[in-house]
Amino acid sequence: MNFIKTNWKGILFCLAVAVPAAILGKLFPVIGGPVFGILFGMILALVIKNRDSLDKGVSFTSKKILQYAVILLGFGMNLKVVMQTGKQSLPIIICTITTSLVIAYVLHKVLRMQGKISTLIGVGSSICGGSAIAATAPVIDADEEEVAQAISVIFLFNILAALLFPALGNVLGFSAESGEAFGIFAGTAVNDTSSVTAAASTWDSMNNLGSQTLDKAVTVKLTRTLAIIPITLVLAFFRIRKAENAEGGKVSIKKVFPFFILFFIAASLITTIAVSLGVSADVFSPLKSLSKFFIIMAMSAIGFNTNIVKLLKSGLKPVILGFSCWIGITCVTLIMQNLLHII
Repeated sequence: MNFIKTNWKGILFCLAVAVPAAILGKLFPVIGGPVFGILFGMILALVIKNRDSLDKGVSFTSKKILQYAVILLGFGMNLKVVMQTGKQSLPIIICTITTSLVIAYVLHKVLRMQGKISTLIGVGSSICGGSAIAATAPVIDADEEEVAQAISVIFLFNILAALLFPALGNVLGFSAESGEAFGIFAGTAVNDTSSVTAAASTWDSMNNLGSQTLDKAVTVKLTRTLAIIPITLVLAFFRIRKAENAEGGKVSIKKVFPFFILFFIAASLITTIAVSLGVSADVFSPLKSLSKFFIIMAMSAIGFNTNIVKLLKSGLKPVILGFSCWIGITCVTLIMQNLLHII
């Protein structure tokens, strides 16, 4: 009862912000509900002065509901299908993820940026945009402003990719008779699922391919999403080691280890086993939809806890890092597709 008493107002507030953000996200998929949620939260933070009754519920939403969203994301992962159809793109995915993380680490040193924001942008660029940031933020204990900054950078290059990549595909001579090559390109080089969908759908429409490109791109994107598991576990390991060195002794793994990732794996296994036993994948669609909505709720909370003035004063360093990761991933994808004779 005490939990409900102290949290319900803030949770309800985030829910009220998330509903219009989700609606607008469907109307403008290139922008997406999470970005609208952050923007609405930031605007309301400037307007609402007396927020004491909201703070605990908003904090719960930005942390715990964000983790619940990642767990539910696992119900959209049929591991068998993903690995069967995504294995062609696996070498490309490994190379792009490595490229993005290396670039993020190097520029973190060169530009003297905060480690957490560099990690979030590097992981978000290389894996799956907002979902990867949502999974990584609790593991490295990133604050709301760092998450908002990373999401903003990812959003910028999502829009550019969705608008520019179909035209770039024509210039580079991607096959217009099959959606396979461009689908792999979009699935490995575009950050967020919404922009992957937008770019792939545009290519299908331009070349009358039905949903060939979209189907391929989404499958490749799901394969990339699996990288959330090893990345978060490795980051958790480094955080434990760092905490042990700082405190001069053993650190409680229970406090640091991302147990929600284990639930994400369990959800993926449940889906995989159930589908292999003949259960329709559509059964899990409501949970996937709930996962997306929970992310929007969490981003609304993060936006509300973000100092927009401080965010604007943070400068161009995160944008430079995001741009470098984006260009690096795009170039590596094209090189690998040429080496593998996919283009």
